[in-house]
Amino acid sequence: MLDVARKPGQPEQAPKVKDVLNFIDGHYLPARGGRTFDKRTPVDGALIAKVAEAAEADVDAAVKAARAALDGPWGKITPAERGDLLYAVANEINKRFDQFLEAEVADTGKPVSLASHLDIPRGAANFKVFADTVKNVSTEFFEMATPDGAGAINYAVRRPVGVVGVICPWNLPLLLMTWKVAPAMACGNTVVVKPSEETPQTATLLGDVMNAVGIPKGVYNVVHGFGPNSAGEFLTRHPGVNALTFTGETRTGAVIMKAAADGARPVSLEMGGKNPAIVFADCDFDAAIEGTMRSCFANAGQVCLGTERVYVERPIFEKFVAALKDKAEKLKLGVPEDKATTMGPLISLEHRNKVLSYYAKAVAEGATVVSGGGIPKMPDALKDGAWVQPTIWTGLADSAATVTEEIFGPCCHIAPFDTEDEVVKRANALDYGLAAAVWTTNLARAHRVSSRIEAGIVWVNSWFLRDLRTPFGGMKQSGIGREGGVHSLEFYTELKNVCIKL
Repeated sequence: MLDVARKPGQPEQAPKVKDVLNFIDGHYLPARGGRTFDKRTPVDGALIAKVAEAAEADVDAAVKAARAALDGPWGKITPAERGDLLYAVANEINKRFDQFLEAEVADTGKPVSLASHLDIPRGAANFKVFADTVKNVSTEFFEMATPDGAGAINYAVRRPVGVVGVICPWNLPLLLMTWKVAPAMACGNTVVVKPSEETPQTATLLGDVMNAVGIPKGVYNVVHGFGPNSAGEFLTRHPGVNALTFTGETRTGAVIMKAAADGARPVSLEMGGKNPAIVFADCDFDAAIEGTMRSCFANAGQVCLGTERVYVERPIFEKFVAALKDKAEKLKLGVPEDKATTMGPLISLEHRNKVLSYYAKAVAEGATVVSGGGIPKMPDALKDGAWVQPTIWTGLADSAATVTEEIFGPCCHIAPFDTEDEVVKRANALDYGLAAAVWTTNLARAHRVSSRIEAGIVWVNSWFLRDLRTPFGGMKQSGIGREGGVHSLEFYTELKNVCIKL
């Protein structure tokens, strides 16, 4: 039975329903036609916002505003001036830290302890990181001989790709949105952001920050809505959008890639994963348990880099399963504001239905339910929230749907292995290749296995340790392209060669 964390003395009161508007050309605007949709908190299902659903004309206005800013004031300022403005954006987010924190927690239901240490500070820091990156990346210069003996020189310059459509996920809304917006703006582009319909508030709030620090109108725009026949589709097929960047599930990424084919527009896609962790018997056992615990259950398992497949070398298999079970059952589910809360709800009841369908499927496929497997008993005030138990299974075949398909919830399957070659083959067997973790104290094995794993990022004896200068992205059906440091600049700029005859 899980402990349920409750905030002592928390008053029961209906939250104030906000109006969340589109942000176009520096102004907050309702949708043309007046359409809205409801945003409910996943904590207890209460209505917290009415969100303006952008019409096609709204998206068109946002793209045109972005183009006008690109051709106007934003395109005329120097890279140094852009960098100063991005630093000001970061500082203003931190100045309004509590406001951003409240909005992020309201939308996601995640614990304040998590959002305050990860989502908001990292979301702000992205602007400074990429402002510095642009300042410090060089291009190319070559001298060449010519038949007349006078020679020529070639040098490369970077130019913005243009208007960038940014489509963001709901699991780390501010962090992953600014991970794209910051380098795009640092490179001189303008953006139209379509946040997830589940998490509209922080992207909208950022518009106020842009105005406050003097970002020219039209550089940053936000349109709300859904995918098909809504803001997502209107944005991806708009001929005025020069490039598209997306984080989310693989099926949606494929749809965006097809839309981008019209006009041969570049895409950057960070998509789904079914990430493995490989735990060798010579690991630092306590560190492996702690790291795997985080990678499976942090943010209620709603992390694209999280672990859903755990392979443990047979000599320590039973011990590992028992230890992870003990840790999982000590997680405290509760309201985000309670400092004792260590796991919040899933993002929505719809997503909970998906996760619970896999919980049922695991049992039907013959899994042994080590822990969890259902809906926790919550206080009456929270009974309508999207709560689910952290869950551990063993005993499934590698071909089981629960082992091969992305669930995106607080769950994992643990399986034993006997040899290095065997476990590498099993880890690489799926069509995904986003991330992996390897736990071993054998340095030669760490290098050897890491090089063989088909994933865009491999952590050894750690998880979610991120240097923002390094390449980030997936292999196979987990993505196209790389983000981070100079790798982001490769997407958000066009590299032009200038050849001068001497």
